[in-house]
Amino acid sequence: MVDKIYPDAARALDGLLFDGMTIMSGGFGLSGNPERLIPAIMAAGTKGLTVISNNCGADGFGLWMLLNNGQIARMISSYVGENKLFEQLYLDGRLALELNPQGTLAERIRAGGAGIPAFYTRTGVGTIVAEGKPTEIFDGVEYVRETWLKADLSIIKAWKADTAGNLIYRKTARNFNPVMATAGKVTVAEVEEIVPAGSIDPDHIHTPGIYVDRVVMGAPYEKRIEKLTTRPRPQTVDAA
Repeated sequence: MVDKIYPDAARALDGLLFDGMTIMSGGFGLSGNPERLIPAIMAAGTKGLTVISNNCGADGFGLWMLLNNGQIARMISSYVGENKLFEQLYLDGRLALELNPQGTLAERIRAGGAGIPAFYTRTGVGTIVAEGKPTEIFDGVEYVRETWLKADLSIIKAWKADTAGNLIYRKTARNFNPVMATAGKVTVAEVEEIVPAGSIDPDHIHTPGIYVDRVVMGAPYEKRIEKLTTRPRPQTVDAA
């Protein structure tokens, strides 16, 4: 069996990075981000990147680090909000952006992993999303044609892996990670726990190891909360 376990993020990315490459990065908000692999890419200094991700991290966290370091040339994503640097770089013309409806982005990635070069969707018809794209009528309804997305490298975050690279995601970290794992020429996963091959029930596996080339232990994680809203505890009345 091929040994897929690497001792740290830098060595897990060794030989995979080059200027101008396309990288898919899992995550949604602060959930499911490859928090160890992103800083390793920053340290490597790889530049001119096209990054495919739902958003681009948050202030000081995640893909924001690559953005702030001037390593990202183009984003393909669905959400700009709450990232002031992302917004400003785009408005200043220093960052190219291909904005996608979120469901379309997910389906384009899934199509890339499934080997489907194009598909039709009603989402975006009649808007700037459809500009320059072919449309077609099906059953009297207009659809816009979208194309697949693939990457030179997918970096993803999972909860548990076995030594064969089979992955389990936990709760909302199972966002863009599973589809991105299938759409990269090479997929590197960082995880919270590594167990022996064969110890995960096959029915519990979300991403089969055939899609995963390298695995690195990323724990411990800070488990950040993106928005925390609290209210005063209600006053209690002592019983008479």
